[in-house]
Amino acid sequence: MRYVCSICGYVYDPAEGDPENNIAAGTSFDDVPADWACPVCGASKDNFEPES
Repeated sequence: MRYVCSICGYVYDPAEGDPENNIAAGTSFDDVPADWACPVCGASKDNFEPES
């Protein structure tokens, strides 16, 4: 499942991960560290919602 930042609209896709911030492809959103932040706007993980 993909997750969307409610502030800027960035989409976290588990298939792609966030390699620039050491999140490997295939990492589910639940396994992303709690201190990870949106790579576009810096919002916390709590600001992400499942993509509908």
